[in-house]
Order: sequence, then structure tokens, then C-alpha cells
Amino acid sequence: MADKPWVAFYWCASCGGCEEAVVDIAEKILDVVEAVNIGFWPVALDFKREDVESRPDGFFVASFVNGAVRTSEQEEMVKLLRKKSRLIFAFGSCSHLGGIPGLANLYSREEIFDYVYRKSPSTENPGETLPAENSRENGNELHLPEFYDRVYSLDQVIPVDYYIPGCAPPPDIVMNALEALLEGKLPDKGAVLSPNKALCSTCPLNETKPEKLLIRELKRPHEFQADPEKCFLTQGLLCMGPATRTGCGERCIRAGMPCRGCFGPLDNALDQGLSMLSALASILDFTPQEKEELERVLGACPDPAGTLYRFSLPSSILKGKRRL
Repeated sequence: MADKPWVAFYWCASCGGCEEAVVDIAEKILDVVEAVNIGFWPVALDFKREDVESRPDGFFVASFVNGAVRTSEQEEMVKLLRKKSRLIFAFGSCSHLGGIPGLANLYSREEIFDYVYRKSPSTENPGETLPAENSRENGNELHLPEFYDRVYSLDQVIPVDYYIPGCAPPPDIVMNALEALLEGKLPDKGAVLSPNKALCSTCPLNETKPEKLLIRELKRPHEFQADPEKCFLTQGLLCMGPATRTGCGERCIRAGMPCRGCFGPLDNALDQGLSMLSALASILDFTPQEKEELERVLGACPDPAGTLYRFSLPSSILKGKRRL
């Protein structure tokens, strides 16, 4: 047992799907357990912060961190794991790019608290009490983590060595990363452990796309019954395939839905949302004289930020809503 390397898993701001992704490697998890010692995985086993603090620096061969960073506690823990680990893997879209929690960057902390604790339809809070970092009740002091004004991707808080993309990462991507780690076959640091090719290049519907794709309508999935055997973009559905790296197994496409963009941009892309805007500009078939008609069509996408930056807003050029 002492000869096996030690690894850690930690969960920041995310839905928990990435924790399930570890279990989703099914019986192969037995091979992982046989090959490594798990020294920190609080969502699955009874570990405490001191179990990390007591270890010497560089003790863990690798730590797999999922979720974005939203609170002071999460920042403290990832900085501690960075100190105690030789390698840090950003595990899943939220850690890699900021993820869906990162869409909160379109709002301030005050706006979020005001809605959640005062205005949401399910809230019953007559005293309009808001969470406080420090409070006292019956002589007892309570200290809560600070809720930051922005959501951060992991590499905006600590140096990250490798990225495992996906919401959640599929089992083969997870297993390939673990095997590369254990066999000493990891690529150069900074790599996203997925092919650096657009999803469209591996999409099973690629052959149904015409050589020159032009559209004059944008539709939403609930508005009509899309043909699951025909390129979604040709049907006017906004599919993020042109601006998203492959490696996911085209799970959404094969389930009859357009790509959402969870694997993030390609290595040479400056910004995933801008890449998709560029792709859209090349296929929307309108003349300069049809400005009003084009604006009507674009109105079919009522939430462009939430669509084009669904998983990547904190790591984009925008990073969030500009606050004056």
C-alpha cells in the first residue's frame, strides 16, 4: 500500500455530475483502486481538511478538482491541494472553463442574494435575512465562507497542469487520463486531454451537411421536431459543434440534440463564443439590405450569452457582465 501513489479528489462549485463520472468508469474503478491510494475524497469517504494539511508538500501524485471556484473555502482548499500535489487536473467543464455556474457572472452577488433570499417564488423570508459571514446565536459564533462576486475557472485561482473536459467527462476520457498518469504517458503540461479537433469533424451527421451551408432561420429545440439524422445547423438549430472540441462521443448529437459546447474551445481559439459567432456569420444567408429580417432571425436566440458561453463565460474574453 505504501508503494502506491496517492491521489485526491475535490468538489468545488458544480452539480456533482463529475463525482458520478468517476463512478461511471464502472468495474474499471477497481483497477484504479488497485493502482493508487485515495488520500482525499470527501464526497465519497470520511476525509477532513486536516488529512490534506498533515501531508508533506507534493505528497499526492495528482489531485482531480471539479467545479468552479466561488467561495473563499473553495479557494483555500484548491490552493492547499496545489501545494500538496505534484499535478493538478481540472476535472470537467466547471473547473476547466467556469461551467454553467459561471453564468452567474452575468449578475452581481447582491443581485443573486436579492433574488434567492427575497424575490424567488419559493422564498419565504419575512425578515429578509441574508447570509452573513460572521454571526452569533445563543452565544455561539458561526463563520461561513465568503461568497465571491464572481465565479472563477480553476486556472484563474491556481496553476493547472492538465484539463479533462466535459459536462460530465465521459468514462473513456476519464480512464484514458488515469492510465496516462499511471503509465507516465501524459502530454506536455497545459494540455486538454481530448482531441484538438472540432466536434463537426467527428459528428455522425457531418455527411448530411451540404458543401456550402447557408440558413435563413434559427429555431429552438422545443419549437419543432428536428430530424435526428440530419445536421442540426442545416435545420436552423444552433449547434455549438463548429466551436467545440471533440472527444465526447457526440453524446448529445446521438441523443437527438445539438451540441451545447461543454468540451470547450479548440487550442487555437481565442474565445469559444466568438468562434461560434464567426461560424454563424458565415452561414446566415442575408444581404446587407435585409438587416431587419436578420435582426428578426437573431431574435430567435433570446439568450445569446447563455447559449454561446454556456460553459465558458468565466474563461472567455468577456468573463462576465461589465459593471461600471
